Amino acid sequence: MKKIGILGGVGWASTVDYYRAIAQGAGRYFADLGHGSPLPIPPMTIESVTQAKTRALRGVAGDEASWAEFDAVFREALLTLERAGCDFGIIASNTPHARLHAIRQGVAMPILSIFDATAEATASAGASSALVLGTAVTMQATDYADRLAKEGITANDRLPEPEIAEMQAMIDSEFYGGASDTARTRLLTFCNKHATPGTAVLLACTELPLAFPDHLDDPVFKSDGHLFINPSAAHVEAALKEALEG
Repeated sequence: MKKIGILGGVGWASTVDYYRAIAQGAGRYFADLGHGSPLPIPPMTIESVTQAKTRALRGVAGDEASWAEFDAVFREALLTLERAGCDFGIIASNTPHARLHAIRQGVAMPILSIFDATAEATASAGASSALVLGTAVTMQATDYADRLAKEGITANDRLPEPEIAEMQAMIDSEFYGGASDTARTRLLTFCNKHATPGTAVLLACTELPLAFPDHLDDPVFKSDGHLFINPSAAHVEAALKEALEG
């Protein structure tokens, strides 16, 4: 098995879920092969960055220089994982993937993109359009739209800034440390407002899927009248395939 490097901490609740999902997914894989207990899991190292610090270091869209300190924190974390002997890395957060082109500079080990895994999952669901929900950085960037377009899927036009700010505030208040009791209701209200019939809703912040505990391991699922794509689960599937079969 290949050793997985997990760059976590943004935020910690989704990092915990990544570890759980990888461990349980590997267990199912080996159980299906007839392996007895204890079931193997891939070796893993987690390097956890401080979310309060990385949030403060966010730059301005379109200004590459303004992201230099943000990029450096994540790059050093990946290099730490590389020095720990990890064969490949995953970032357990959507937001830094918008900066992956810069963060991975100087990092030799492969980094699995959540954009690739999510676009492939969305295509497998047969969707032709998608609504991308996540942090302000994710919703202001075009990375998801650009990657989805390669699969023939049209992402939503950029939402107005007040709507993006509402989603960021929802993540900060309802999803920090896990999903609150009202998180799902608020999220579904937002989806009902912005998702047209037949549109796949991308839960493109790794905390958002926590509102659907019965579907944490499902890259694609239907709930409350919507077709949802769970990028976290798609990312975990890609990591398991690389670790166990790659």
